[in-house]
Amino acid sequence: MTKRLFAALAGAATGHDSSHDSSGHAPAPAAHGSADPHSAAPAGNGGTCQGFRPQTPRDISNPYGRNPSRFVYAPPSDELNLCNIHTHTNAEHMGPGFSIYAGSGENGGFRCAGSSNLSPAELSRPHHGGRVFEGVEPGDTIEVHWVYSSCNVAPGPGLGACLSDACKNPQLRVESQVFLVVNDPTALDFRDFIWFGTMRNGVYQPRALPTGTGSPVQFRGSTTGPSYTQEVCSPLQVTWSVRPRCARLDISSLDAWAAMGNVFEESHSHGVRQLVTAPDLLAPID
Repeated sequence: MTKRLFAALAGAATGHDSSHDSSGHAPAPAAHGSADPHSAAPAGNGGTCQGFRPQTPRDISNPYGRNPSRFVYAPPSDELNLCNIHTHTNAEHMGPGFSIYAGSGENGGFRCAGSSNLSPAELSRPHHGGRVFEGVEPGDTIEVHWVYSSCNVAPGPGLGACLSDACKNPQLRVESQVFLVVNDPTALDFRDFIWFGTMRNGVYQPRALPTGTGSPVQFRGSTTGPSYTQEVCSPLQVTWSVRPRCARLDISSLDAWAAMGNVFEESHSHGVRQLVTAPDLLAPID
């Protein structure tokens, strides 16, 4: 979840996340297995931002944190309005099913277990004449964020869709699932998880959220995206629910989502914020 929301809340520019590549494409992910992920950010408190609420992304397997902020969790996602769906190439979080380090910087993050054991067929891109979802290829890992808001808003492009003139300080929740993208029609279809006009109990909802990848780890955090680091922190508070294991996703279904002209105007996958490791920037996981 990117810096765009902070810009919107501050009454800044409109449109898509300004932290993404200006071409509208996410650069190809870096090679994995290069270095210790915990060395990508400064140790201790010396180089970190001070006085901020908990930051994201994090290692969801490690509950330790000593940030004192204990803001109230946002309501469950089925009580909030879905306002945005977007993807990041490579996982921003680190978890049991996605712990292969992909390097530092905007093209880094983490890859799914099994990403290096795919067949040539699984790694091929289907030949078709439809629009291609850019910034991701078969064999890549993506982290998908379903963003929810307490504001009375409808799904729309950019994270500015999560607030309105009448609601500038919403409670925010992000449901997150990491996928291993493959060329396999038997893998999950992304269109099962999109917004396609669904409302339940008076709020906008996706068709479904992924299941079968473990109980989501809930914690207090912030917005993400490559414009933020441990030295430049996000001021916003977000309730996160991150599923701990990867699921396989058919690349053709991402292409189909782009071809549908989705309401979020998403046609490419975005970069990542590097892992936050400084304990003072992490909330304890209850």
